[in-house]
Amino acid sequence: MTHARFRPLRSLGRRFARLLASNESGLALTEFAFAAPLVLGVGMLGSETAAIVITHLRVSQIAMQVADNASRVGEAEVIIQKRVFERDIAETLIGAEKLGEGIGIFDKGRIIISSLQRNSSGGQWIAWQRCRGAKNHTSSYGLEGAGATGTSFPGMGETGRLITAAPGTAVIFVEVSYDYEAITPFELFDGQEITYTAAFNIRDNRDLTGGPGQNGMYTGGPVASCGTFSAARPA
Repeated sequence: MTHARFRPLRSLGRRFARLLASNESGLALTEFAFAAPLVLGVGMLGSETAAIVITHLRVSQIAMQVADNASRVGEAEVIIQKRVFERDIAETLIGAEKLGEGIGIFDKGRIIISSLQRNSSGGQWIAWQRCRGAKNHTSSYGLEGAGATGTSFPGMGETGRLITAAPGTAVIFVEVSYDYEAITPFELFDGQEITYTAAFNIRDNRDLTGGPGQNGMYTGGPVASCGTFSAARPA
């Protein structure tokens, strides 16, 4: 009598067990729980890689654009050579600010513009240099005044690929250094320094003398001093 009383319960239990064995509705959720971290990790890694590649491209473009623009600026008159004023270089850097607005080019980086010329001895010489950006970085290829005398200064750029100025003209050499900031928690490339250079020969017959002691740069406008490390526009 006792066994007969529990027989329906045992039968119900067996049916419930068979039902659970055949029910796979939670399998997908379980598999997703295991696979989600891997899928998410791969996705973030791909996003981070794409972001740093795009940043490299943008920094490279900024270097080329600044060098190109700085090689063209200046005020021209009919009877005198084109003259470059401080405001011309300051405005060139404003253009770079607009171009690099999406990556905070001056908040996380620095742009250095140099005028590479020939000195009186025929040697290479950095006649003037202007900078802007909060990043604490000085030129890797020479400071203003390098090569003012003699012929020991070889030029600017990487060894074996040096940029030099021809007699009677100048080369605008631009160096951009930028600290990449990661966009995902992986921080795989966080803090990586991205540096690009570009150089363009000046486009016009330019006055390379400048005002007294200016070495090719005329006063007039804010000075983008290389002694100042700030993202703000020069006053």
